[in-house]
Amino acid sequence: MLADMQTLSQNVTDTLRGWILHGRFKPGERIEEIPISLAMGVSRTPVRAALATLASEGLIDHQPKRGYLVKVFALGDILAAYEVRSVLEGLACRAAAQHGLDETQIATLRSCLAEGDRLLGKGHLDPDDHAPYQKVNVDLHNTVIAAARNPWLGRFAEQAHNIPYASDRIVLWEDHALILRSHGDHHRIVDAIIERDAARAESLMREHVYYAGVILKNNFERLLAQHGQAAE
Repeated sequence: MLADMQTLSQNVTDTLRGWILHGRFKPGERIEEIPISLAMGVSRTPVRAALATLASEGLIDHQPKRGYLVKVFALGDILAAYEVRSVLEGLACRAAAQHGLDETQIATLRSCLAEGDRLLGKGHLDPDDHAPYQKVNVDLHNTVIAAARNPWLGRFAEQAHNIPYASDRIVLWEDHALILRSHGDHHRIVDAIIERDAARAESLMREHVYYAGVILKNNFERLLAQHGQAAE
């Protein structure tokens, strides 16, 4: 029973985190237990636990008499998260190349590359391909981080990913050329890791994440306007 409750609480936490990262809740918006429990079809207990977890992660703030509010992140905060991501994921690539990949990891990475090639090979961005490509992106980055065999690296990288707009779970799906360039980075990064060229793998990943931050910076005001938020 306890294990089932813990699993339910984790599922609610993951779902709610996804809703926040994908903009279902706007920055500064109040999050209430009852509407969430009704929307998810669960009791208030796992929702309460999920909110406490997300508050500890810094994704939402608890304020007396107002409850939980989605945290508002300024552009500088988000770009700082990209800087941390670039260092951590670059380190992950270096470690993965030094340790070497097993057959399952190689197969997963090559599958991600092939699926990305298929989705982007149409020459244009199909709205229906947005979610599948986001999954490709997450699976590839997660596989590399896991291959580093460093639990601390994985933990800190996850924290950086849990900041809106800084997550690899979010892919801006508007410019085919930009996405194609990013996916080309994926090919070069995977090749360097498999060839066990640690220095090149680290450098490529750091540049890859840095460039993602540049794209976000150039589109930040438009994204805020879409979410009805003013830039800080």
